[in-house]
Amino acid sequence: MTKTLEAYRKKALRDPAVKAEYERLGPEFRIARAIIDARKTARLTQADLATRMGTTQSAIARMESGRQMPSTKTLMKVAEATGTELLVGFG
Repeated sequence: MTKTLEAYRKKALRDPAVKAEYERLGPEFRIARAIIDARKTARLTQADLATRMGTTQSAIARMESGRQMPSTKTLMKVAEATGTELLVGFG
């Protein structure tokens, strides 16, 4: 039987330690998701985005995976390269 990623996530989050770590990393994953969404909305591949930003596809992959947190300057480059506006806020 094949499980979906969502089903696996729900099961894993029942573990309090996993849930705590998931919540701790939430902001980093939201940034990664925002980069992915901006790139996809602009209909760009990782390689296309990298070219527009003057970086490498592997650097884009690291940001999108959440392994590397981008600087504000890098986020501004993502916005420019994708034709979007960088919005920063505190809630």
